[in-house]
Amino acid sequence: MKKYLLTLSLLAGMIPVLAQDGSFTLQGKIKGQSSGMLKLTYPDTKDGYKQDSAAIQNGQFEFKGKVAGPVMAYIMGAVKSQGFDDPNMATFFIEPGKLSLELTNGDFKNLKLKGSKTQEELVALNLRKKTQLEQMRVLSAAYNKANTNYIDARKAGKPEAELEALKEAATAEKDKMDPVREEMDKIDMEYIRTHHDSDYSAYALSWKVSSLPLAESKLLYSKLSDRIKQSSYGKKIAEEIKSLEGGSPGGIASVFSSTDINGQPLSLADFKGKKYVLLDFWASWCVPCRKGNPHLLSLYSKYKDKGLEIVGVSDDDGNLPAWKKAVEQDKIGVWKHVLRGLKRTATGYDKSADISEPYAIHTLPTKILIDKNGIIVGRYGGGGENDEAMDKKLAEIFN
Repeated sequence: MKKYLLTLSLLAGMIPVLAQDGSFTLQGKIKGQSSGMLKLTYPDTKDGYKQDSAAIQNGQFEFKGKVAGPVMAYIMGAVKSQGFDDPNMATFFIEPGKLSLELTNGDFKNLKLKGSKTQEELVALNLRKKTQLEQMRVLSAAYNKANTNYIDARKAGKPEAELEALKEAATAEKDKMDPVREEMDKIDMEYIRTHHDSDYSAYALSWKVSSLPLAESKLLYSKLSDRIKQSSYGKKIAEEIKSLEGGSPGGIASVFSSTDINGQPLSLADFKGKKYVLLDFWASWCVPCRKGNPHLLSLYSKYKDKGLEIVGVSDDDGNLPAWKKAVEQDKIGVWKHVLRGLKRTATGYDKSADISEPYAIHTLPTKILIDKNGIIVGRYGGGGENDEAMDKKLAEIFN
């Protein structure tokens, strides 16, 4: 720590220039590999992602570029897969200035970086999460094995009953990770609440804001320092909060028109002045969504004759058979169903007809309750309240 403070003091006169210019130099060494290529991906100063590559010469390499401030970067060597658990792939924080990186071929996860204050914060937090991270490695390996068994069986055309059993087994392994994630999330949230001038706090909050209640997100954002609010992650948080406001109680519901699962035209405007509408944002592959369908069925049966309509908005644009099969299997064809309308293009995605976008849907399942006047009166799931609050709200309206 003393060495780090000394380094900071020596560089103090350079900080304003570096912060203004945004340039960085990343010099590195890699053990166990004298040649080959490395790829570095990071958010650049143009609100996009920069993909760079560098040759390894005698075990050394160098990257140069510009960033708006501390950002999370991804480095990749001779990988065997594109998964983040590959031993030759890792993430770390880069920032303007001179950085030095030490890698080991086959063990990128234990990299050592000097020159990045935000990376030091991350390393310190990971030490606090050491027990949970070790648990996650074991649980993740078990889930990957179970999931691979399911994928292999599906490719082999195994019977439906066998596939369902394997899918349930994979889901069970995945569910075991949830309590550990919650423990790590508590550590992060404590850090965010107590470190208002931290770039790591802004980074972590930018990923959590869409799943937090809107009021809590606003409070956490308001306490960030002015410097952090002007950072790339601070601006991202502000944009996400603004987006969430458009899909939260008090907002005017975005009107959409689409074609339903039976090929019939459907518009949200059809229900104005007639019914309350519960938009259920879900997907056939979303296990929590599917598990919640029996409860939705009971609510629909209870309130459909009192003025409630449910419209399922599925994130299955790329797999119509899976969408229709899930609707049939879960017996939820009793209400309306449409696809979200996200179209894949050669360069990314076309969101011009995306129903989810105006409602700031980034977590599934999320439900939006709209009154007869087209005003949002409830948000449940990502950025909103829980299902118990939804049940209470519906009871207040219809009873």
